[in-house]
Amino acid sequence: MLSSPSTKRRLSALAVALLLGVTLQAAPAMAQKTKTKPAPVAAASAEPTTTVTVDIPSIAAPDANVDEATLRAIFSGNIVDHAEALAGLTASSITIPEITLNTAVTIDGATTDSSMTFENIVLSNVVDGVAETVSMSGTAMTSGEDISGTFGAVSANQFDIAGLLALYGLVDGGGQTAMKTLYTDFTFAGGSFTAPEVSCTFGAATAAEFKARPINASFAEIMALSEALEAEADTPSPETLGKALHIYADILTAFESSPVEFEGFDCSGIEDDETVAFSVASMTMGGMSPGVYPSIDITGMDLAIGDDGTISIGTLNFKPIDLSAPIAAIQAAPDALDESWFAANARALIPAFAGFSIADVAIDIPDPDLEGTRIVAGIGSLDLSLSDYVNGIPTALDSRASNVVLEMPETTSDEQLQTLMALGVTSIDAGFAIDARWNQDAKTIAINEVSLTGADLATITLAGTINNATEALFSSDESMMMAAGMGLALGDLKLDISDAGLSDIIMTIAAAEQGSDPDTLRPVFAGLAEGSVIGMLAGSAEAQKVGAAVSAFVAGKASSLSIAVMAKNLPGLGMLDFMAAEQDPTSLLSKVTIDASN
Repeated sequence: MLSSPSTKRRLSALAVALLLGVTLQAAPAMAQKTKTKPAPVAAASAEPTTTVTVDIPSIAAPDANVDEATLRAIFSGNIVDHAEALAGLTASSITIPEITLNTAVTIDGATTDSSMTFENIVLSNVVDGVAETVSMSGTAMTSGEDISGTFGAVSANQFDIAGLLALYGLVDGGGQTAMKTLYTDFTFAGGSFTAPEVSCTFGAATAAEFKARPINASFAEIMALSEALEAEADTPSPETLGKALHIYADILTAFESSPVEFEGFDCSGIEDDETVAFSVASMTMGGMSPGVYPSIDITGMDLAIGDDGTISIGTLNFKPIDLSAPIAAIQAAPDALDESWFAANARALIPAFAGFSIADVAIDIPDPDLEGTRIVAGIGSLDLSLSDYVNGIPTALDSRASNVVLEMPETTSDEQLQTLMALGVTSIDAGFAIDARWNQDAKTIAINEVSLTGADLATITLAGTINNATEALFSSDESMMMAAGMGLALGDLKLDISDAGLSDIIMTIAAAEQGSDPDTLRPVFAGLAEGSVIGMLAGSAEAQKVGAAVSAFVAGKASSLSIAVMAKNLPGLGMLDFMAAEQDPTSLLSKVTIDASN
């Protein structure tokens, strides 16, 4: 495992992030042209040694209340020693034409030189640690002889340097607990990156506002915790884990922002001697709010691998993740968190994921199991929505898909597919829906819809009600969950079938096997179905009606069939009833009413 940068190198990255809004490579706190050399490493060690220099040719800071030497130290990375001065910085403007960060990394005697140059850094009208505008015209980076990148202008307004320092505990936040705007109107002009086997271009990005409050741990505490986690990487102590999770939970509630718009990227490269191209047209990250990880919307995602295949996705949406339940569990936890605490709170630590959706998917790739054939498929739309979480379990589920298309292969050894192809079926266009919700007050689970649809084939829909669904069904105690599950009872159930061509296919296949024709077999099968139903429901008042409805459907006289079953007594058919029915299915007949129609 590679060791992380030293505390001083972390401070340099934070310094540039604070002042420029971009993350740089970690660098030590140093003055202009100074150099820090790490302790010698044994020749046999694979650990890298790093040398970093920062070059700032000039700084112009008219009317500044901080001298040039201090500004050089700050922009070179040493913000801890000058945090108070930076938080109170006042100047009509600060202009730095160029900052160059040079890094030399040596591993086993081989040295790689890298540089990153930040151009035309300007802070204007800075008053008490707040800059009216902050901008940088561009960034250029190189690493070795064949890696390079250029990135366009970055800017923001009302950049609150003091607030950002307070956020990380580098200066006193003055008891601030409410969100405070740290910057507005953030823009990034995009850029490009090139390496030996890959090149990328990045589009512009914008964000209207970013807010935050000071976290409840000082920067020194965070650095100490980071080093403790590194030292205890294999087996962190309960005290270290507890402190880390408490700080993490606090950080998750310390930010708020408007949506971030990103104009996407386009990358191409070589993998296994094949050209690979991957691009995204645009991406939007929803606004952050305390305890909620925002949604992410992606449009125009395309992957192409040489001439072999392509995958494209029109839209992809990851819905928000509500972390309030895990945060509450951590906030109520003791300082030291051992295995027993994690076992007892495993369900409470599950975030409430709202689901995802995907649309306009097209797939055209080689079939890995059959040479010379391709898998051609698509998804019109697919959505999964989860909500109303109870103890880590969603109690409302709604998932739907439409136009899930699979083109029939030109050749196949699958007999069923061969039969369908012989009947003229060139593609399968399917969909499904699952909609179920728990009603806490009524103690029911409403199965609103479970359906499967095949275009030009059939639609099968199931709906019903499950009673005795108490809150214990979602308990963290497995014994309580099992007991609650045993107490569930089926109150009603309805099956709807709509034929749009599937029965013709079935009859054609059956007729071919019997050496007959579909029109001859239909009335025969209809009579058999009616007789079977009446015999199975013998003694039931509804037997004749149900049998007639089934017969009409099988005979092709009706294109739909609906069968409804309702328990005569509440709460309905329980586990014991179904266990008894395994030995004698007719035992259920006296406990339900059955209706059927076309």
